[in-house]
Amino acid sequence: MRRAAALLAAGALAAMLAACGAPRPKGPPTAVINRALARAPGAAQPSTIVAAELAFARAAREEGQWTAFRRFAAPGAVLHLPAGPVPLDTALAGRADPPAAVQWEPRSVAISCDGALAVSQGRYRDPDGTVGNFVTVWERQSDGDYRFVYDAGGPDVPQPPPKKPVEDGDIVVTSLDAVLGLVASCPRGGAEVPPPPAIPVGEEGKADAHLSRDGTLRWRWDQRDDGTRTVTVDYFSEGRWLPAFTQSLPPAGGQ
Repeated sequence: MRRAAALLAAGALAAMLAACGAPRPKGPPTAVINRALARAPGAAQPSTIVAAELAFARAAREEGQWTAFRRFAAPGAVLHLPAGPVPLDTALAGRADPPAAVQWEPRSVAISCDGALAVSQGRYRDPDGTVGNFVTVWERQSDGDYRFVYDAGGPDVPQPPPKKPVEDGDIVVTSLDAVLGLVASCPRGGAEVPPPPAIPVGEEGKADAHLSRDGTLRWRWDQRDDGTRTVTVDYFSEGRWLPAFTQSLPPAGGQ
């Protein structure tokens, strides 16, 4: 992701990681998110993923960006760079923490019925002010904690104009107060979940798809030769498959 990217030293890999390192901004307290999203039954709680994102972002600020990436990654986690998916251990080999970390916040969370798999999508800001989008896939580990298995991001192209400074007396509503939480439905009466719709093969043939172990959430990525990656998430809800979100992630500078 560009979050994982902006802080790399100059060079080809640094540039790719910058485009793939999706940074994430500081937001309101976790309690606010929990009140807004703690409506899902059982283990499928979008608020747990939001809490994991906030803890991840806080660790990046306080402990160092690459230290946080390594700590919150599941075994075998990958960063999806403009050149393709790369094992996190390989992408970050020998990388020291940068002086300043990217900041980020989630905007949407889709989670499987059993809560074992979730995908978050949101916005980031690099230390240099560049903003963009990210997608992170989270899996619940044997100890109950969530760790990410996939991370990708890319900048807005073009970049938006600078925001007007907040003045005294302005009313500010943070984006995290309105995180979209999508929870897949559990099959009723022992019924099996029907398979998701077939996925068309990408024009350039670079794609991969993954289905949650309970069969209620699917995420997939496609990649073009120019380095643009697209992540699409679908979930099973009330007897049918629905789109959760689709996020296009261009490489740095749109190149």
